[in-house]
Amino acid sequence: MSSGLFALLDDIAGLAKVAAASVDDVVAQAGKAGAKAAGIVIDDAAVTPRYAVGFAADRELPIIWRIALGSFRNKLLFLLPGALLLAFIAPWVITPLLMLGGVYLCYEGAEKVLELVMPHAAPADDTAAGVAILDSKQLEDQKIAGAIKTDFILSAEIMAITLASVSTSSFWTQAFVLAVVGIGITVLVYGVVALIVKADDAGVALARRQFAPVRLLGRGLVIGMPYFLTALGAVGTAAMLWVGGGIIIHGFEGYGFGWLGHFVHDLGVAGGKVVPAVGGLLEWLIGAALSAVFGLVVGGIAIVAMHYVVEPLLKLFRKGGAKPSLDAGKG
Repeated sequence: MSSGLFALLDDIAGLAKVAAASVDDVVAQAGKAGAKAAGIVIDDAAVTPRYAVGFAADRELPIIWRIALGSFRNKLLFLLPGALLLAFIAPWVITPLLMLGGVYLCYEGAEKVLELVMPHAAPADDTAAGVAILDSKQLEDQKIAGAIKTDFILSAEIMAITLASVSTSSFWTQAFVLAVVGIGITVLVYGVVALIVKADDAGVALARRQFAPVRLLGRGLVIGMPYFLTALGAVGTAAMLWVGGGIIIHGFEGYGFGWLGHFVHDLGVAGGKVVPAVGGLLEWLIGAALSAVFGLVVGGIAIVAMHYVVEPLLKLFRKGGAKPSLDAGKG
């Protein structure tokens, strides 16, 4: 009897070791996948705070919370099952979809660069431009809906990158890694966003303290946050171009066009050899910069195609599908 009990305990211990190893594997793969999606995470953290700008201080955190819930819903209820289904029935589609998402990131990044170089003129009169005046509740709901739509696209790219990084793993490993990355990145992004949004309020509170160092810290937060948000936006734009360009370059390698990826890699290695002390960092910076430049070129092409091909075709399609007026047949 005792030997049977010890055998059972030994089996349980063995299963526990296997489970622990599986958990470690999931965590390790989730960490690698999350690192690959870092550029999109930076952009997500840079973009989201603007959706809470212009509201009363007591509405900022509730707005961020509602957007975070929408992000959880996007990732766990829609994108995770969709990604697993896609990996099961048509895994060959993952790379083209990933590259398409990369083009979108390049397009968004190039749009931001273009806006910086050639700012769009805002309409002088919102009423004349046909913009309806919304109450605060409608405006809040509208901004949250817009933020969740933007999050869906960024989340789709994150989940696609994650799935591509674990494409050879088992179904359950893929599911757990996608869930861990989805939950972890959402908590990270919106936790950071909440801190950013409330930093100026914290600065005002600290600036009222009597203790001089604390008061100076508060003033520094109040003065520095606008510059920090501007810098974060710039980093987010660079990250979109770098990640988008890198995704497309690596995607081309899978279709036999590896020369561009080799060119970027070789230049990075050559640059790293110039200063051996920081060779690894320099190699990465050169590779990221070249990927961003390529992403900017792709984004520029996408802007031209969108404005001169896609939009005219959509307008033509809408006109062609417009229903005739009820008065059209009256003579």
